[in-house]
Amino acid sequence: MSMASEIDSLLHQLDLTMKQRKQYEQVKLQKIKNIKSLLEEPGLNLNQRYYINNRILDEYIPFNFDSALHYIDLNFELARQLKNVTMLNETRINLSGILASSGRYKEALDILGDVDRKHLSDKLLPHYYQDFMHVYSDLNVYNQIRENEGKYFRLYKAYSDSVMKLLDPNSEAYLAIVEKQYRDAGKYDSCLWINNKRLAMAQMGTREYSMVTFERSLSYQLQNKTEQRKRYLILSAMSDIRAAVKDNASMAALSTILYNENKIDRAYEYVKFSFEDAAYFNSRLRYMQISNILPVVTAAYQKKSDKQKAHLRNLLIIISLLSIILLLSILLIYSQVKKLAKARKELQTVNIKLQDLNIHLSDANAQLNELNNQLSESNHVKEQYIGNFFSICSDYIDKLDGFRRNVNKQIADREVAELFEKTKSKRLIEDEIREFYDNFDHTFLQIYPDFVEDFNALLNENEQIVLKKGELLNTELRIFALIRLGINDSANIAKLLRYSVNTIYNYRVKVKNRAVVPRDDFEDYVMKIGEFSRG
Repeated sequence: MSMASEIDSLLHQLDLTMKQRKQYEQVKLQKIKNIKSLLEEPGLNLNQRYYINNRILDEYIPFNFDSALHYIDLNFELARQLKNVTMLNETRINLSGILASSGRYKEALDILGDVDRKHLSDKLLPHYYQDFMHVYSDLNVYNQIRENEGKYFRLYKAYSDSVMKLLDPNSEAYLAIVEKQYRDAGKYDSCLWINNKRLAMAQMGTREYSMVTFERSLSYQLQNKTEQRKRYLILSAMSDIRAAVKDNASMAALSTILYNENKIDRAYEYVKFSFEDAAYFNSRLRYMQISNILPVVTAAYQKKSDKQKAHLRNLLIIISLLSIILLLSILLIYSQVKKLAKARKELQTVNIKLQDLNIHLSDANAQLNELNNQLSESNHVKEQYIGNFFSICSDYIDKLDGFRRNVNKQIADREVAELFEKTKSKRLIEDEIREFYDNFDHTFLQIYPDFVEDFNALLNENEQIVLKKGELLNTELRIFALIRLGINDSANIAKLLRYSVNTIYNYRVKVKNRAVVPRDDFEDYVMKIGEFSRG
């Protein structure tokens, strides 16, 4: 892949990452919330509160300046209550660090001046020197008075030499100082070699990775290798967003490069994004950096936008003129067609009338055929069911008369106990229900002999209904057989089949869930079963 293609791909990834900023912020805020919840544990002593505050402070330092200051103030109060000099010094060093990172160099130096170096632990002393390094390194870069440049650089060098004696040569902090020394000396190969070691120790989505890639971009900037610089600024910006680092510089630097390449839209989006982060963090230094590019990019974006609007206005005018010409042409053509149509109209009147009559006759025949088919099916169903109805009614009259005579005889013979036992049993009802189901099944399948096969064709192959030996229909099939006969209401179906309405509803839902056709149209498909089986 060429460098240009890789840069385009990375820019696309950065755009997608920018859209996810809120999600990454929520992860950060949830992490802070979880740590804060530790402060609510009962029985915490002042020492424990101090160390929990320090954990919260670590999360806020790159995220929100004002919140970080708040927890530093809390730790100052705890350190004073505990009269703990080490805690006071640690809190002062933390405060000087965030003041320096936000461009408040004078305040940072004042705080460092309050630290008694003699009472610093081996753990705090490197951080003390590093804060001085940070302040004098930035003052050397942003200093407006030329005669102070040498002084600030010498101070930076002195403190870097001091801190390097205290650091592990393989540590990130040590390697960062060595890399800067090589970069300042113009030894870029050595600088990149050290940076590679640092990159191997960092992970995308962390503040450390963002800083290492940003510092690598500085080396490429000094070598005028713009494409490589862009690559690592993009990686740094993506890592900042994923780590919810609001105190960042990569996005603004990338915006400047894109502006110089006349990629105004992206430059504007990136500088606006960077400004929002700076506003969230409340960094004076970032505001100052962005203020150099924001008005320029915004003005260029506005100019481009105005130019596009003017172009669109011109296109709209042209389109309007063309539309008027087209409308006039259509009117002219319409007038000519109208005259021609009038001339032909008289010749075609008879043919048109004949065609209309043929169409109406054809439609009428089609409607008549459809009505005949429907009437035929309806008559067929009625004939079958009327015949069966009379037969069943006659059978039931005979049964009822036989039952009456039997009851009358038993009452006359004073066989009340036997009569009570007979009427108490449900066997008679169960036998009648079974006979009712059998009559219904036989009658229905006489009308729709292929109903079971056609119904199964509407279900998933592995969920089709398999009837037991001797069964013509089962409960599921009877429910949908009644629906095929036009009985849709679950209450009516429940009454006919002697089930609860809930049971009928559940059967209907379960069967529809097994359908291969759309669930909502299932019963419409059922109504079409056997529709064309009879002429």
